[in-house]
Amino acid sequence: MKTVVIGILPQERIRERMLAIAKGEYKPKPGEPKIWFTSMRSLAEVLSDENRALLKIIQEAKPQSIASLAELTGRKPGNLSRTLKTMSNYGFVEMKRESRQVRPIAKATEFRIVA
Repeated sequence: MKTVVIGILPQERIRERMLAIAKGEYKPKPGEPKIWFTSMRSLAEVLSDENRALLKIIQEAKPQSIASLAELTGRKPGNLSRTLKTMSNYGFVEMKRESRQVRPIAKATEFRIVA
């Protein structure tokens, strides 16, 4: 699994960067962050020790559903579902719908932070 590069910039700078890219004034270099947070605090909330451990469990155990992951981790399915949705929004987890279940797939377990 490849290392995900995460950047930290103030919201205004992220916006300026995105506009420059959209206008064609700036082309991101390979290895530059694709995922941005506005502060270390917001990053720490998403990639807490508990959530990084959760990603590791998903990668190793490959649970077939959120319910089976809840059993593995001892967390409540509702709480787990919210956490997975947040992590999915950042691209750290993929939520794959299979028949009547949703299977979490870890897309990242290693991170490099650029501040």
